[in-house]
Amino acid sequence: MRPKPLNFETIDHRCDAGLFTFETTKEIEGEFAPLGQERAVRSLGFEPVSAANRYNVYVMGPAGLGKHEIVEKILRQRARSKETPRDICYVNNFAEPNKPLAIELDAGLAKTFKEDVDKLVETLKNAIPAAFESDAYHAQRKMIDDTFKAKSEEVYGQIEEEAKKMGMAMVRTPGGIVFVPRKENGELMSPKEFHALPQEIRDEMEKRVDLLNEHLNEATRTLMLFRKELFEKIKKLNIETTKMVAGDMIDALKEAYKKYDKVQSYLEAFEKDVVENVEDFLFKEEQAGAVPMAFTALFRPSFRRYEVNILVSHGEGESAPVVYEDNPTYENIVGRIEHIAQMGTLITDFTLIRPGALHRARGGYLILDARKVLIEPFAWESLKRALMSEEIKIVPKERMIGLISTLTLEPEPVSFDIKVVLVGSRLLYYLLYNLDSDFKGLFNINADFNEIYEKDEKTLHLYASLIASIAKKGGLLPLSKSGVARTIDFSSRLAEDSTKLSLEIMKIKTMMEQADFFARERGRDVIEDTDVERAIAEMEYRSGRIRERMLEEFERGIVKIDTEGKRIGQINGLSVIDLGDIVFGKPVRITAVARVGKGKVIDIEKESELGGKIFSKSVMIISGFLKGRYMPDKPLTLTASLVFEQSYSGVEGDSASLAETCALLSAIAQVPIKQNIAITGSMSQKGDAQAIGGVNEKIEGFFDICRLKGLTGDQGVVIPRSNIDHLMLKKEVLEAIEGGKFHLYAVDDIDEAIEIYTDMKAGKRGKNGKFPKDSFNYLVEEKLVEFVKNAKVLFKESETSETKKG
Repeated sequence: MRPKPLNFETIDHRCDAGLFTFETTKEIEGEFAPLGQERAVRSLGFEPVSAANRYNVYVMGPAGLGKHEIVEKILRQRARSKETPRDICYVNNFAEPNKPLAIELDAGLAKTFKEDVDKLVETLKNAIPAAFESDAYHAQRKMIDDTFKAKSEEVYGQIEEEAKKMGMAMVRTPGGIVFVPRKENGELMSPKEFHALPQEIRDEMEKRVDLLNEHLNEATRTLMLFRKELFEKIKKLNIETTKMVAGDMIDALKEAYKKYDKVQSYLEAFEKDVVENVEDFLFKEEQAGAVPMAFTALFRPSFRRYEVNILVSHGEGESAPVVYEDNPTYENIVGRIEHIAQMGTLITDFTLIRPGALHRARGGYLILDARKVLIEPFAWESLKRALMSEEIKIVPKERMIGLISTLTLEPEPVSFDIKVVLVGSRLLYYLLYNLDSDFKGLFNINADFNEIYEKDEKTLHLYASLIASIAKKGGLLPLSKSGVARTIDFSSRLAEDSTKLSLEIMKIKTMMEQADFFARERGRDVIEDTDVERAIAEMEYRSGRIRERMLEEFERGIVKIDTEGKRIGQINGLSVIDLGDIVFGKPVRITAVARVGKGKVIDIEKESELGGKIFSKSVMIISGFLKGRYMPDKPLTLTASLVFEQSYSGVEGDSASLAETCALLSAIAQVPIKQNIAITGSMSQKGDAQAIGGVNEKIEGFFDICRLKGLTGDQGVVIPRSNIDHLMLKKEVLEAIEGGKFHLYAVDDIDEAIEIYTDMKAGKRGKNGKFPKDSFNYLVEEKLVEFVKNAKVLFKESETSETKKG
């Protein structure tokens, strides 16, 4: 029995606004919930206590599902139940300055520690000079200086006394001490008088001077040893004075942080450095006054070595951090060491260490975009290394690639406990899982986000809440219930299934934002169904230039498509063009030619290298169908060719196999088929019709051509019955179907399609194994049998001709 057109109720899957009890979404309360993502939510919540760094999560799914927003919201909820992680700061390693020390403190204490150390340094800068200017210090210093002075006078006095006995005078000059001969009256002898003396007297005096110089040198060495002792006493005095000032202050600080062993060790080293470098605290600005301005900074003492570099600080009572790193470069993940220019040279120290995302997310969660991490040099390897070693080590990237060999900082690694959440596509997940041996050991959990959701009365209300939350969060006008219904239709259209709802939140949100614009433009305070329809139409119009050009070519007859009459071996197939932001259907004429041959169905698209592998497979299926149905016990002596007319680009997929089979059978049986009906659908080797994608766009594509050429009331499209649930057609197509101007037919197999196209019974084999004589299949089989007979004659004549030639 020839299939009848589908009734309108079977085709119309639009949402009924009467299902909703609210008037606008303003009446709907509730926050945004991850609708339909139960599997992903459970995966994100799986956190074993042991081996936490192995149970990181890979969140996978197509773009536009709102994965980042959902993941961040779920993790922030979980973070509230976690302890606030400790603060991290770097301090100077006084023993090895190129290896700064990392200190961990309770949450919120790093800032206090920094303030305490800064205050201590400022206090010491005032207190130490004051102590060294005190009367007590000066008195002790004077005693030491007086001791040296007395000793010096005693030693030099002895030398002077000895010189007198020898008739010599000890004279102190700017160049040092010299010995000069005296005259009998006690006065100093002049050089002229000295040279006037007899030679033997001069020689004697010179011997006395040499002896006195020897004694003077011995005395000077004695004084130098004594001076050294005095310097030690001064140094000891300075140390005692410095310790007296700094010791109590540092001890008080040590008491305040007594439970932190690293702080205790640091403060001990701090005190030792202050004592050893007390001159820095005694520096006066006038000391640098004579130095050129450009070099002044070099002569001023620096107290940077006493600073505390806070890497990460948390407020007391804060929840665990949830960090999303939008630019996951190597430095932004593990941290970096900055440099400053000084006198034409780049220098660095521990105060220029900067945290990475791993530091900031320590004790909490780190969200990263998988693709971005993989394309950044060293980022992926550094992330894996940190997770496996459970510590963050800052190494300059230049050193990793061998660009520098100079001494640089080697900050102490910081241990961490973190959960990394990678967000990416399914393709990336499977590539990493199979090609990266470390990945499966570190990312043991996958959170697979669903892009579609079941559609029933309960879920429609949940989806309405989702729409309401999108509008509320985006600052959009509320939607009327008719606006919600049309948005749900748009969602089902995105899902390509009337029984499903799309969870592509970004596309839904984009459409709603545009509908909001048109509602406001009309001066309305609610988004109606007309605003939603206009937004969808405008989105299509903006991207529709190519589609309009295509329709123009059909209208002018440049591209041939018949929408009336009958033709042998010619049928209207349907294809889909996907340009990313717009998808539309394009009718295509398919023709077939059949004659006697060697049992080969030629795919012209494949022969011209325009057909893909799946398309070629469908042609092979057609060949198998012909053999299995019509010539099960005879050779198929057929040569047939199939072609997509006026197709100049690649063809892929098997959704035209029903159309190709109809055209080929028409060419074999020499029975004309209708041109007012187009067809789409895949076919099995047994002749069953199978579902295809893009059914809505394909139907609408042929409808547009029929409307351009004039709707006659008998035009329509044949689809597989299994595609009925996928119908979410545009309003104008539904109106034409409801008005009887356009029709849809659903078929289960090729026979039903043939009956629609030929108005003949397809026919089934009887008990005698033959098709009824008045059936279409009988004509096909008879023609194929005739091909066999003709082939035998042709092959026999060919053999005879070849024999004669021989």
